[in-house]
Amino acid sequence: MKKSIFVAALLTSCLFADTIYVSNEKDNTISVIDSKTNNVINTIEVGQRPRGILLSNDYSKLYICASDDDTVQVMDTKTNKILHNLPSGEDPEQFALHPDGKELYISNEDDAIVTVVDIENRTVISQIDVGVEPEGMAVSPDGTVAINTTETSNFLHWIDTKTKKIIHNTLVDQRPRHIEFSKNGDMVWASSEIGGTVMVVDSKTKESVAKINFKIPGIFKDLIQPVGIKLTSDGKYAFIALGPANHVAVVDAKTYKVIKYLLVGNRVWQLAFVNGEDKLYTTNGVSGDVSIIDVPSLKVEKSVKVGRYPWGLAVIPSK
Repeated sequence: MKKSIFVAALLTSCLFADTIYVSNEKDNTISVIDSKTNNVINTIEVGQRPRGILLSNDYSKLYICASDDDTVQVMDTKTNKILHNLPSGEDPEQFALHPDGKELYISNEDDAIVTVVDIENRTVISQIDVGVEPEGMAVSPDGTVAINTTETSNFLHWIDTKTKKIIHNTLVDQRPRHIEFSKNGDMVWASSEIGGTVMVVDSKTKESVAKINFKIPGIFKDLIQPVGIKLTSDGKYAFIALGPANHVAVVDAKTYKVIKYLLVGNRVWQLAFVNGEDKLYTTNGVSGDVSIIDVPSLKVEKSVKVGRYPWGLAVIPSK
């Protein structure tokens, strides 16, 4: 009986595949990868310099930061057609969706603002003045707080999502790029590209509880530039993309100690979990490919060629 259940589960897992979207900022395209075959099954033309991408809560739409078009495009994931654009402010790079799926928080690097957009009405709700060169964007799991990083000001700006006002600023190391909330929202992980560190900040006190440094044998310190971060939902690991160091750091998410460095493609930028959390995909900008990491074994399995300068990742899980 147990054997037949196992076989059925194995067959079911083989029948379905996640769909992975990769934004290629130099080609103005989105590559679509099938997780079962790891083949690129489609290439979709989109706006100029696509970077940040994310999916609606029901996976029916893909939101695309077309940075050089100063807009956010909305694509139907069934037809792969652009439905319409959303107002975004100038040079949108990263954004975050409120958990209720109604509001989009967008970093506008050139304007030093965060634009909040009503997705259904396609209108700007608010524009919030932040520091110089806003970049990273995240919304807490409970939807009460949005956080924006500013690359030149070196702050995490904490924004009340009801009042659309900044309620606190946390100083971090030089050129913060990406923010990731823990699953329950109690901790915030923030990468600092030029500082070469990742800060872990308590969501309640808004103060740092840990600073993670990196050292890779044979790699110059200046090349170790943390950017994308992904946390496993069980709280075991943090995976951190180290940019031109061409490695992903595996960190114990409880002790904040580096366990291992994984060699991937050139200039690793963003990360996404695939097949539950069994696989981790990385975008490697300079080598124009995606690396696939097996999470249980912490080993890099292979790479998949995509477009030029892959940047963002978004995943539709199999059903």
